[in-house]
Amino acid sequence: MSETLFDDAGAEAHRSHEPLAVRMRPRTLDEVVGQRHLLGEGSPLRRLVEDDAPMALLLWGPPGTGKTTLATVVSRATRRRFVELSAVTSGVKDIRDVVDEARRELGMRGVHTLLFVDEVHRFSKTQQDALLPAVENRWVSFIGATTENPFFSVISPLLSRSLLLTLHAHSDDDIRTVVRRALTDERGLAGRYTLTEEALHHLVRLAGGDARRSLTYLEAAALVAGDRTEITVADVERAADRTAVRYDRSGDQHYDVVSAFIKSMRGSDVDAALHYLARMIEAGEDPRFIARRLVVHASEDVGMADPTALQAAVAAAQAVELVGLPEARINLAQAVIHIALAPKSNAVITAIDRAISDVRAGKLGPVPAHLRDSHYRGAADLGHGAGYRYPHDYPGGVVAQRYLPEGLDGAEYYRPTTHGAERRFGEVLRRIKGVLRGGSH
Repeated sequence: MSETLFDDAGAEAHRSHEPLAVRMRPRTLDEVVGQRHLLGEGSPLRRLVEDDAPMALLLWGPPGTGKTTLATVVSRATRRRFVELSAVTSGVKDIRDVVDEARRELGMRGVHTLLFVDEVHRFSKTQQDALLPAVENRWVSFIGATTENPFFSVISPLLSRSLLLTLHAHSDDDIRTVVRRALTDERGLAGRYTLTEEALHHLVRLAGGDARRSLTYLEAAALVAGDRTEITVADVERAADRTAVRYDRSGDQHYDVVSAFIKSMRGSDVDAALHYLARMIEAGEDPRFIARRLVVHASEDVGMADPTALQAAVAAAQAVELVGLPEARINLAQAVIHIALAPKSNAVITAIDRAISDVRAGKLGPVPAHLRDSHYRGAADLGHGAGYRYPHDYPGGVVAQRYLPEGLDGAEYYRPTTHGAERRFGEVLRRIKGVLRGGSH
């Protein structure tokens, strides 16, 4: 009896010293915030849990999205023995020891083991190979967590034997739910503190979709607040050592900062452009939104003056999807510097807008007969394709013939500037037009 009392007291003392994020870890699937695409009625994960079926899962997602949480919840829901290995500190021997113990438990007591491997992408090929017999023979149920693309970081045999589930960064509403629950729950701050709306907004921005980070900052802010019962934005700023950026993603600050960002790049002020980029990142702006603006700007305000600007912007957008923040800030900054310092031209956007204006004005005209499709039966009888000159049969690959519809003779949409590489494209265009209008090849 006394041993039980001492055990209970020790467990309670241990829980009181656990980080807030650990104490607030969900105990059931229904307590999990976010990831509704994985947890909805009839979803594969919920069916696996409800049917208590053997499983092999790979959970792929950014930090703080609940990979470890899902693994522990699954083990509790299925009443399996839970064993966790970290790929950072564990080797082949550790894997074999766990598997041997799991086989003993299964054979002697009928108890199934759920093996959770955090950061499984850090395992070498040999270490991942050591998991295969246990996964294939269902000696353990396996859950591996990774922040890296498993198609590159997990060996094919293990990947093919596992159900891949992708976790998404938490939305702002998800983070608010997590924080508010921690304020009131007995396992958390148990109602000792309230949080101002401005402080809540700042916590959400700081979290960047990472629930664990939001609770870490909340716990630190509570320590800063001390005996006071209200946590303010100043407390959060001191706890996180991060100034609250006054920026509302749906308000004036959002549009003003984005406008200044674009105009600074257009005006070639690289320092101002980087300032506004940093401001958006620190305020929690969606990096995919920033990347989309860069892709648009690369064609709208640089265009053919430096065709590589679009390549840089698209590469940055792909990097955002591949690695996410905070690392992708470097890729975004590189694209911003490239675009800001590139020679400028709006000839691309004005070209397509002139063409669209003519089309909307009804300047359509029939497609010239020699350009029409001549591959279907009866096309030749209609004269389609007759007289078409194949450019590759002529010197320089250009030959004089009509391309524009009737009524649009002399239409000129693309008007290159003399900036950067566009000067060369302008010279090429003049030579081409000279041939198309009947000059020498």
